[in-house]
Amino acid sequence: MKSFWLIEGQGHLAGRLASICAKELLNGNKIIIVRSEKIEISGKHIKNKLKFLVKSKKRTNTNPKRGPFHFHSPSQIFWKIVRGMLPHKTKKGTSALMKLKVFEGLPEPFNRMKKFIIPSALRISRLLTGRKYSILGEISNQIGWTRKNIIDSIVWNQNIESKIFFTKKLNCLKKKTSNYNAKVSYISNLLQFNFE
Repeated sequence: MKSFWLIEGQGHLAGRLASICAKELLNGNKIIIVRSEKIEISGKHIKNKLKFLVKSKKRTNTNPKRGPFHFHSPSQIFWKIVRGMLPHKTKKGTSALMKLKVFEGLPEPFNRMKKFIIPSALRISRLLTGRKYSILGEISNQIGWTRKNIIDSIVWNQNIESKIFFTKKLNCLKKKTSNYNAKVSYISNLLQFNFE
């Protein structure tokens, strides 16, 4: 058993990813999902936005502090989707739900680790071409999530840093291979000189 699964949410359909996560959580695996603002939902953007807005109006009439509580950030929305697929009021379900962590963007320890995708939950493999879909981060931004710009700028900076790192790595590899090729050619010349 692995210590945890690190899954990149970008390009996945929310329901399919959540059902696979719920099953694995009940089996005892730890799951960490990053880039939750890029998770996709099938259907038109305006339809999904109206669904969230209608849902956010529901509250306790006598005392709204008693709930239901509606989340606005993509990580909390996805966490609640997974919670609906778990028996979260039992001991087994609560322990499974404690093993799930969901983040927007790429937090510091996970941006250098290898991330996995789940092919059976990808939109391009499950949704027919031409069908409408919406992105969870954009819906959240329009219903009250205020940190979209911050997350986008952080991810943009991380992409620039990774490109700089990769170009440095390529240059080092080119130098090593050129040095290696020079040594090989030098040795082959010596061998030819000795055998003639």
